[in-house]
Amino acid sequence: MIRSDAESKLGLRRPPMEGERRLRLTVSYCGTPWRGWQSLAGGDTVQDELNAAFLKAVRATVQVQGSGRTDAGVHALAQTAHVDVPVTLRMSDESWEKALNACLPPTIRILRVEAAEPNFHARFDAERKIYLYRIWRPRLMSAFEAERSWQVYGPLDITAMRQCLEKLVGEHNFVRLSANRGDMPETQRRATPAKTTRTIFRAEMREAEELIEMEFEGDGFLYKMVRMIVGSLVSVGRGRSTVAWFNDLLESAEGRQSTLMAPAGGLYLKRVIYPGERVD
Repeated sequence: MIRSDAESKLGLRRPPMEGERRLRLTVSYCGTPWRGWQSLAGGDTVQDELNAAFLKAVRATVQVQGSGRTDAGVHALAQTAHVDVPVTLRMSDESWEKALNACLPPTIRILRVEAAEPNFHARFDAERKIYLYRIWRPRLMSAFEAERSWQVYGPLDITAMRQCLEKLVGEHNFVRLSANRGDMPETQRRATPAKTTRTIFRAEMREAEELIEMEFEGDGFLYKMVRMIVGSLVSVGRGRSTVAWFNDLLESAEGRQSTLMAPAGGLYLKRVIYPGERVD
C-alpha cells in the first residue's frame, strides 16, 4: 500500500469531526470536458463539481477526497472517494445518490453511496488500482470513440508488445516511464527510488476486430505512468523502438526517460481496491 506519512501527520487522515459521519462514494465520469479530478482555481474539475453538488443538494459545504488524481481528459469507470457530512442529514444511500446526481452534469455520475468506517480514507487505504487503456484500430475513427480511445492505424507487432507487457509484471523503478509532477528537481527524483518504485501485479492485452484494450493492475501509479507505458508499447509495436529498449527503461534508472505518451482520452481508471475486497 502506498501511503504518505508526512501527509498523515498533517492531519489529512483525520476521522470525521464531531457531528459528522463519513460516506464512501463510487463515481464514474467522462473526463473530456474536465480539467482532471483535482480541484483547481477556476473550477472545471470533477472534485469541484462534486463539492458543488453537495452544496446545492443539501446546503452542506464539504471537501470530497478521491483515491488519487486523474489528468485532464482521463475517464473513470469507478473512482472511489469519501466525504464527511453532518449526522443531521438522515438520508438513505439511495437518497444521496438521487440527490447528488440531480445536481451533477451528465458526464459525472454517482454510482454508489454507502456508509464508511470513520477511519476509512479513499486515498491512503487503497491497496491496488486497475487502469484500462483503449486503442482504436480502423483507419476511420468512430465518431463515438473520439476522445475515448487512441486511434493507432497500421500494422503492430503484437508479439513484441506482449513481451514488453510480460516484463512489466513485478516490482520496478518506473522513473523513466513516468513524468515529473514538478514538486521536486529531477535529480532528486532520480536519487530517491523509493518514490518511483511500484509493483505491477497484472499487465494484459485483449484484441478485438476494432479495439485493443490493455489493462494494468498495480499497487500504485506515478504521474502519467500508464500513458507513457502505452505510448512506449505502441512505439515497439510499430517497429520504431525495440523490446530491448523497453526492457532497459525498467531495468536501469540511468538514461533518458521515454517521451512517448499516449493521449489522455484512451485512459480509464477502472477500479480501486481496498483491504478485504476481492480482485476478480
